[in-house]
Amino acid sequence: MIQGKIDIKRAVSESRRVQFDFYRAGLLYYQTEFGEVFSVPIDDVGDATFNQNEKAIMLMRYMRKWNEAIEKAEWTERDKPLREYLDKTLNDE
Repeated sequence: MIQGKIDIKRAVSESRRVQFDFYRAGLLYYQTEFGEVFSVPIDDVGDATFNQNEKAIMLMRYMRKWNEAIEKAEWTERDKPLREYLDKTLNDE
């Protein structure tokens, strides 16, 4: 699992896919084939169906939002669970 900005061009090229990783505090967390993690807010989903595996291009909007948040270095309270999870996971390795 990689914390930080996503190489979006690489993540969506060649019909790449993303894998659902976990749900926490109103956010769905997906992981690219390269281990990059990003969140999808449940309240933004509406009545859409999100599958365990999705074409990466379908979630590119959320990858861009993730990168923008990283660039601004503004972790929101909703992202706090991910930060704690990543800190624990990376420190356990």
